[in-house]
Amino acid sequence: MRKNLTISNWEESERPREKFLAKGAENLSIAELIAIVIRSGSKGENAVDLARRILNSAGNNLNVLRKFTFEDYRKFAGMGEGKALAMMALFEISKRMAVEQAPPITQIYSSDSAAKLMSPLLKDLSHEECWILYLNRGNKMIAKEKLTSGGTSSTVLDIKMIIKKAMANLSNSIILVHNHPSGSKMPGDQDKLQTRRLKTAAEMCDISLLDHIIIAGDHYYSFADDGCL
Repeated sequence: MRKNLTISNWEESERPREKFLAKGAENLSIAELIAIVIRSGSKGENAVDLARRILNSAGNNLNVLRKFTFEDYRKFAGMGEGKALAMMALFEISKRMAVEQAPPITQIYSSDSAAKLMSPLLKDLSHEECWILYLNRGNKMIAKEKLTSGGTSSTVLDIKMIIKKAMANLSNSIILVHNHPSGSKMPGDQDKLQTRRLKTAAEMCDISLLDHIIIAGDHYYSFADDGCL
C-alpha cells in the first residue's frame, strides 16, 4: 500500500511539494500542507501520515490544532523540537496576519468594537491575559496595554497602577479586557469582584469603567451589555 511507502517513492504528481508547485497550494489537503511544514515523518510513517495522525487527534479541526502546545506536539513520535516549533510558528504567523488584516479601530463605540479589536490577540491563548484600553472623552483609544499574563485562571489586578496610568494618559474612560482559556465566556466570582473594585476606584478619580469584556474563543461576554456595570 502507498501508506507504507516514503513520499519519495510516490508518483511525483502526488508528492506534496511537487503537487504544490504544479497545481498550487489550494489543491493540497491540510495534511499535505502540514507535511510540507514538518518535512519528514518517523520510522515506518511518512510525513503525510504523521500529519493526518496529528490532525485526527485535533478532531480534524484547525481551530483546535492551533491551540496545541509544544508538549502536545512532542507527544507524537517523529515530532522533534524543530517540527513542533515549526507548527507553532506557523499558527503564530497566522494569528499576526489576522491582527494586521483587521480593520483599524480607533474609536470604541460598543462592546462589539472592543471585542473585535482584542479578539485576534486573545482568543487562541492557552493562558490568561488582561489588557486595559485607555479612551478619551470621545471614546477614541489613546492606548492599550497588557496588564498581566500567565496562568489559566483569574489573576489579581493592580488597580492602583491602572488608575495611575489612566490619569497619566488623561483618560476619561477605560475598558478592561481579558480572556478565558477554558472557552467559557461567563464571568467567575473573581471577575465580578475585580470589576466592582476597579469601577469604584475609577469613579473616585472621575474615570468611567465603560466595560469589562471576556474573550472566550470566538465568543465574548460584556459586563456593560449584561447590565452589570
